[in-house]
Amino acid sequence: MKTNPLQIAIIDNDVSLHPIYKFYFEDVITYELHGIYKSVHDLLSNFGRTNPDIVISEVSLAGISGIDGLEYLHKKNEDLKVLMMSKKNDFKLIKEAFKKGASGYLTKPLTKERLFNAVEALDQHGVALEHDLVKKIISSFQMKTFDSFSRKENQIIELLTQGFTYKMIADRLCVTPSAVNFHIQNIYVKLNVNSKSEALQKLREMEMRQLNAA
Repeated sequence: MKTNPLQIAIIDNDVSLHPIYKFYFEDVITYELHGIYKSVHDLLSNFGRTNPDIVISEVSLAGISGIDGLEYLHKKNEDLKVLMMSKKNDFKLIKEAFKKGASGYLTKPLTKERLFNAVEALDQHGVALEHDLVKKIISSFQMKTFDSFSRKENQIIELLTQGFTYKMIADRLCVTPSAVNFHIQNIYVKLNVNSKSEALQKLREMEMRQLNAA
């Protein structure tokens, strides 16, 4: 039984990429290019007799941003799947996109293979997220990071909360025990505590606040 190809709409204000997108769809029979638009408003204006099944939208757009456009697109069709794309793979941006209803996220530049792999994943599973972004998101949850501490201090905090001794931390980070002690004293000052047990308690409280805010 023959089925109609999925309609794909692309929103990208970089017009130099439009011919490339058209080229990608030239010999594809399972997907059909609904249109290429420079803004969310342009696509919304073209909703009519034929509507897209999947929208691939740049995050950074003039006027309504790609992420803010999710609300407008879902008002047109609440079942619409929207795949965000951007040169940035910042976790906060990815989290915001998914919170507002995105079904996937890709980093640019896009190859034909990566684009259609993502579209197929959306069609089959309802979500599309590449392996490198999955690793980044998982890492952000696994690694405790606090803005008030330096990168080295955060590394030490991570090991400290796992039960590592000062010497074990020094061995893991390839530094001297005195260097570890120096950083831990700075951590104590920032936490306003005087002992390891007080520091661990306060760090647990900070971690809980971060998780609740996520």
